[in-house]
Amino acid sequence: MSEKHSIVEIWVYLSGSPLFALFITLAAYQIGLLIYKATKQNPLANPVAIAIILVASMIQFIEMPYSTYFEGAQFIHFLLGSATVSLAIPIYRGLSSLKGRSLPLLASLLAGGLISIISAVNIAKLFGADSSITGAMYPKSVTAPIAMGIAERISVSPTLTAIFAVTTGILGAILAPFILNALGMKAWWQRGFAIGIGAHGIGTSRAFSIHPEAGTYASLAMGMNGVISAVAIPILYHVFN
Repeated sequence: MSEKHSIVEIWVYLSGSPLFALFITLAAYQIGLLIYKATKQNPLANPVAIAIILVASMIQFIEMPYSTYFEGAQFIHFLLGSATVSLAIPIYRGLSSLKGRSLPLLASLLAGGLISIISAVNIAKLFGADSSITGAMYPKSVTAPIAMGIAERISVSPTLTAIFAVTTGILGAILAPFILNALGMKAWWQRGFAIGIGAHGIGTSRAFSIHPEAGTYASLAMGMNGVISAVAIPILYHVFN
């Protein structure tokens, strides 16, 4: 009886510990990655989507408050800043491999960025969404750390923006291979660049797991889109609102 009581006390302590939240996050992603590899990199078995489901289910099951969870997982959140700065590396490395593709890639970057904003914002308005939701849609195709910074600049919810950005990345990583195949797009640099624009970091991770050239161009697109969007989106937002 005392041993059982001791186990219960240990569990209560762990379930309220911030470090336990960090463990949950890392373990969930590792499980997602194992499933992704076990399914031979099936796009439907996206490791980030699996990890989100596992984490949400776990903290709901143990009744851990979100504030406690975030206290433990904030170390990973802190790393988002470093990840944002490191986008300079793929941009620098990718510029030398453009080989005369600069103009079509720049055109696709601008077109893709504008279409992602126009389509998302207008679809949200069509369904009667209020300004807090439509505002968070503006930066949803930018990688999450930059998107949250843009959200703060245009005075919309960074949390809501992060949710839309992560959702966009997951859906993009899952659906992009099927859409690009249907369009007959076979060149890896084209596929990678399109995924980088539409599905940012999560899509780029998917692209790297498939082909190095696709990953290189996806990271280049993600970085360039982040830089341009950080300047352009606040201007567009204030013009149209």
